Amino acid sequence: MDTYCSDCKRNTEVVFDHAAGDTVCSECGLVLESRSIDETSEWRTFADESGGDDPNRVGGPVNPLLADAGLSTVISKGPNGSNGDGSLARLQNRGGDPDRAIVLAFKAIATMADRLSLVSTIRDRASEIYKRLEDQKCTRGRNLDALVAACIYIACRQDSKPRTVKEICSIANGASKKEIGRAKEFIVKQLKVEMGESMEMGTIHAGDYLRRFCSNLGMNHEEIKVVQETVQKAEEFDIRRSPISIAAAIIYMITQLSDSKKPILRDISIATTVAEGTIKNAYKDLYPHASKIIPEWPSSIFLWLNIVMRSGMFSSSIRSIHLVSVEEVGDSSSAT
Repeated sequence: MDTYCSDCKRNTEVVFDHAAGDTVCSECGLVLESRSIDETSEWRTFADESGGDDPNRVGGPVNPLLADAGLSTVISKGPNGSNGDGSLARLQNRGGDPDRAIVLAFKAIATMADRLSLVSTIRDRASEIYKRLEDQKCTRGRNLDALVAACIYIACRQDSKPRTVKEICSIANGASKKEIGRAKEFIVKQLKVEMGESMEMGTIHAGDYLRRFCSNLGMNHEEIKVVQETVQKAEEFDIRRSPISIAAAIIYMITQLSDSKKPILRDISIATTVAEGTIKNAYKDLYPHASKIIPEWPSSIFLWLNIVMRSGMFSSSIRSIHLVSVEEVGDSSSAT
């Protein structure tokens, strides 16, 4: 290929240096173009058919949790299930794969993590937990789906991004809530024996669920910030309810005060996976502290609410802005 050279003042033959990406004049050595991009195919074809395109040029990613790091060679039978007599493939299959069970578990973890939209760090942590169980030879005969789901549940808690057991159960391929709970207790017990100390599970707070629950309900940014501050102040009081129940009840409380479209109790129950009756009971426990936990906020509705709070007329005036009273919650509970 000839290209014009500014030093030679004429078209000269050029040489391509593929390693450096340079185009060099063959006569004077001047670099005419640097860092060129090679737009040709970057793979070689290993397809059995001549002229066939085979873009497969690399294997799978390295997995340090597998015995061979996931870099083993698989002899296939070729297209249409035939490649000579297939003797090499049969011999390899006869030898068995020591990592077959754990590879299936890792695939199940990846599938469940994708369904829950979990980040890769949680997926890798769950895989590591299962690998530690596999090393102890204690997974044989146990429900794989329940074990995998329990590993994901523990990994979420350790990464401070907890999921409810109902959320985990919804993607566990039929494993029941009880089976996942038993699997979780089994994993904690086994790893305690391995480490010689209790397994760190991470503490669950009501605030850990808020962002996801509020997003599922379509709440605006202002309402979400009010809910978060209300949950923080509620932690100062001895409210003996589970964190997820407190989160659901506070969401219900704030949505009743908001001037935007109010989700019904059933919508909140579905979004938070908390039963309607449980939300009502948690709401009754929070109601006496409402004037202390709902923060000041520069919005007309919340500003008016705080004026009412300071005036000491909270109980009588709160009904006018549709914060459901304890009596009304009880009435609706008996009606349902």
